[in-house]
Amino acid sequence: MDARDEPTPPTVSSAAHVPVLLQRVLGLLAPALADRPAVAVDATLGLGGHAEALLRAHPQLTLVGLDRDQDALARSRDRLAPFADRVHLVHAVYDAMPDVLDSLGLPGVDGVLFDLGVSSLQLDVAERGFAYAQDAPLDMRMDRSRGITAGEVVNTYPVRDLARVLRDYGEEHFALRIAQAIERARRTAPLESTAQLAELVRAAIPAATRRHGGHPAKRTFQALRVEVNGELDALRSAVPSALNALNVGGRIVVLSYQSLEDRIVKQAFAALATDHTPVDLPVQLAEHSPQLRLLVRGSEQASDTEIADNPRASSVRLRAAERIRKSA
Repeated sequence: MDARDEPTPPTVSSAAHVPVLLQRVLGLLAPALADRPAVAVDATLGLGGHAEALLRAHPQLTLVGLDRDQDALARSRDRLAPFADRVHLVHAVYDAMPDVLDSLGLPGVDGVLFDLGVSSLQLDVAERGFAYAQDAPLDMRMDRSRGITAGEVVNTYPVRDLARVLRDYGEEHFALRIAQAIERARRTAPLESTAQLAELVRAAIPAATRRHGGHPAKRTFQALRVEVNGELDALRSAVPSALNALNVGGRIVVLSYQSLEDRIVKQAFAALATDHTPVDLPVQLAEHSPQLRLLVRGSEQASDTEIADNPRASSVRLRAAERIRKSA
């Protein structure tokens, strides 16, 4: 679905949006995009910072931008208006990439970028309910046109299921304790605001633990956001699909902000970057040779300088790979 008919979003300054690891992303993708009519997918368009830089750097590039957030698409549509003849903006979750490319008649692409997690727009607009530091309704939906809200999760999930969400998606050590505190509170009245939930979580965590490790509600808010938006399930499908869409010589860059995301990306890359020739054979078989070449060792972090300029880069982990052959 194209985003051009969506309503005007809340005001957020694009100038205030600093794309994470911008120069590194541009440098890694450049060999696959430079000096020819290439196609790239920005699978998490957000406010369009990476997309704009790619379009400026590569005058022959066609860019497909996906985002489930209609407000983000509207902002990016304005930002990328100077490149309108080279841009396709689509309202979709990144696991829909194969269908989107098929609908556009694109059998393969030369570059893919994922900048995962919550976007600057979602964090900065308090009413979206993503930030524990700003009071707002418990929403957390990246696509506000569909799906359950964080309020529905905390007010309706059984304690066991709520604890599972906090443990599995937030890696929260006190998941059961927090779930039980939520259950006690909602017996009196539904939890309705981010400030209410953040305070409840703070009170549920032992005082000694609250003194270090950042805001005590950080893991709970992450877990609820992942559950509400089905982020990890979508990512498990999206990364292999993106790798499959890459032409030989095409490159993919993924920016992750928490270990669960990074683990999914690492495993998907490793599956195609490994030689699968049977161990008892003396020579490598071409049909079992690696399909990917990893472009960075492990995962890269932002420099101290970048983090000072853009604190949201503090937890980023970058992985990148190049398609060196298609599957047999």
